[in-house]
Amino acid sequence: MKAVIPVAGIGSRLRPHTHTQPKSLVPVAGNTILGHIIDRLQDAGIEEFVFIIGYLGEKIESYVRRYYPQLRSTFVIQEPREGIGHALWLARDTFRHDPDGVLIMLGDTIVDVDLRQLLRTEGNVLAVKEVKTPSIFGVVETSNNGRVTKVIEKPRIPKSNYALVGLYKIADPAWLASALERIIEQDLRTHNEFQLTDALMLMIQDGAQMTTAPVDHWFDCGRKDSLLEANAKLLNRPEFLGNKYPEFPDTIIIPPVSIGKDCQISHSIIGPNVAIGDRTIVKNTILSDSIIGSYSELRQAVMHDCIVGSDASFRGLNHSLNIGDNTEIDYS
Repeated sequence: MKAVIPVAGIGSRLRPHTHTQPKSLVPVAGNTILGHIIDRLQDAGIEEFVFIIGYLGEKIESYVRRYYPQLRSTFVIQEPREGIGHALWLARDTFRHDPDGVLIMLGDTIVDVDLRQLLRTEGNVLAVKEVKTPSIFGVVETSNNGRVTKVIEKPRIPKSNYALVGLYKIADPAWLASALERIIEQDLRTHNEFQLTDALMLMIQDGAQMTTAPVDHWFDCGRKDSLLEANAKLLNRPEFLGNKYPEFPDTIIIPPVSIGKDCQISHSIIGPNVAIGDRTIVKNTILSDSIIGSYSELRQAVMHDCIVGSDASFRGLNHSLNIGDNTEIDYS
């Protein structure tokens, strides 16, 4: 089966990091968002990929060709960017005639699900997760027998708490391609964009049967808080908890952490839930629940819940104080 991954978005909710990097290449838990996605799909047996690129797309293509040269990769450019439905419409001829179906996975989403089992499931399958605020997501409504009866993008009054997580197995790609062509030809937009949910709804109205597959964890990595949450969850997997680290001078490591190659760390406390990129310098710093990019430098800092990009530098305050009785100093 072929995987189609839309990664053309600007990632405005992750600025300033996405001023210079595509959202899907933002680091998390010792890899990039896109790297985690590709690794999961490869583990499930998928070797052919279509990447729909746009904003800083040349960086995504360079990344894939450098780190995943074994993949059979096709790159489709989305310009202008008018929604996921528009992106897939542009790429429709890359998957329309695939007899084994197509797997669509959004490029800013990391999910924990048995992908091999999902791929073995017959028919069209939409991955879902129960959420507290469904109105900000695509929402799925089902009948008593578990069949999908409706999919709607960001409903004002949701009738279901089950959100689409950005993972779709489509058994009949030609049917999807036809539905995508209809929403473009008829200019069917929702929230001023062409939505995949509208194309899926056309398929349902024409008789397509769809079921849902719940996921264990879902991280919409397009926001700082969810990116840090994903970083912590991924770092708490066995492969990180069992890591052995180099000896760093006068430094305490509190697992789980991920530390890149050739880092210089001294007189610091690192962890828990910290991912540090390659060749980064950390001195006299306490660091927890954070993501630090490669080639960066931190000195004299106490940092938590932080995302620091690559090739960045931060030096904290260094004071010599002589404080008398009944004194209060607040640097916040």
